[in-house]
Amino acid sequence: MTMGIDPRDLAEEDLLRELRHLHATRTEALLHGSAEALANHTTRTEELEQEYLRRHPERDVDPERLRDGARRRQG
Repeated sequence: MTMGIDPRDLAEEDLLRELRHLHATRTEALLHGSAEALANHTTRTEELEQEYLRRHPERDVDPERLRDGARRRQG
């Protein structure tokens, strides 16, 4: 079940804006939201993130964000 506008119908700018908003409000939903509000937040975030990944399968991945990159920083 999609909450709000189907992510496939969002323009790129709208998709990114929605993702930024959800990420910015995650801690508040976790600390102060009801169980249902947190579940809805999680569901919507997953929907939008999956749509982003569908659109950008070859997105620019920072090598430092990979396990091997993290290990090199520690060593």
